Amino acid sequence: MLLSLVLHTYSMRYFLPAAVMMGTAPTYVLAWGAWRLLSAVLPARFYREVDDRLYTIYQSMVLFFFENYAGVQVIIYGDLPKNKENVIYLSNHQCTVDWIIADMLAIRQNALGHVRYVLKDGLKWLPLYGWYFSQHGGVYVKRSAKFNEKEMRGKLRAQMKAETPMYLVIFPEGTRYNPEMPKVIADSQSFAEKEGLAVLKHVLTPRVKATHVAIDTMKDYLDAVYDVTVAYEGTVDHKGQRKLAPSMTEFLCKECPRVHIFIDRIELKDIPEEQMYMRRWLHERFEIKDKLLIEFYDAKDSKRRNKFPGKSVHSKLSLKKTLPSLLFLGGLTASMLLTESGRKLYVKTWIYGTLIGCLWVSIKP
Repeated sequence: MLLSLVLHTYSMRYFLPAAVMMGTAPTYVLAWGAWRLLSAVLPARFYREVDDRLYTIYQSMVLFFFENYAGVQVIIYGDLPKNKENVIYLSNHQCTVDWIIADMLAIRQNALGHVRYVLKDGLKWLPLYGWYFSQHGGVYVKRSAKFNEKEMRGKLRAQMKAETPMYLVIFPEGTRYNPEMPKVIADSQSFAEKEGLAVLKHVLTPRVKATHVAIDTMKDYLDAVYDVTVAYEGTVDHKGQRKLAPSMTEFLCKECPRVHIFIDRIELKDIPEEQMYMRRWLHERFEIKDKLLIEFYDAKDSKRRNKFPGKSVHSKLSLKKTLPSLLFLGGLTASMLLTESGRKLYVKTWIYGTLIGCLWVSIKP
């Protein structure tokens, strides 16, 4: 009986935020769709400005759960500017929560609505979300030989032409670092050794194509590149072996007490332009990440573990930045579900919105 109650309580920790975040998606898409239609006769900048505000509302609600509800401590090292900038955000990749970390930093610069992602192509089929991310300026890319450079450049140029604020998130590793998949790690290390590159322990060998296309296309539009290294505390076992980073479920169930984020702001003039040299530069940046993570996980001095070097700031996100969005979207969704016509519209949005979205992304890559 007691065990059953404990398991029920644990599942409810995740069920509540998941139900709200997924449950408000149709409401959000309806609001966005209405604005999309209304703005069709207006200059593009009006659509973009309101779209960014709508995105801020939804992602602020998401951050309520990932920060305020989960009670995680966000510890920031390095140089995160207070003001918003046009940037490319490069980070190591180890779990689904990595996407949320970009939001955590962006909201602290009042740039949450500007976050756009370079996403692997398969994610475009996500119900409602896959379609919307592409509408918000996200770029879907295929891996290796199927990577379409011309298509990516075209999308980024269209964003620049519309003067879209850019907080473009890229994970150069291309896939997650997963200690439970040693073959992927071994293949990555073998490739680095074959290419005469440093072998990395806590990150995978980065791929340069998407990063090079993004920087090369937008070099006169960007203010900087943010090189971000993320470590989740508690991801080492009693033997000192690296464990799997927390999933969204585990994170929302309050199993990650602290997130450590190291930011290095890099000027564009310090980045080589040619792809061959940029590839070497990117690998060197990941060597720096690896050294930071070795210090974090493996430092011989136990006092230096579970922290990055240098000064840090415990950054707490105010409820004023997240709770109003939760109340607004939650209230709007609840009021829709109270009436029969609202419930029908809600269900139709899930069904037809998903179908239209899948059709759209299959026609317009």
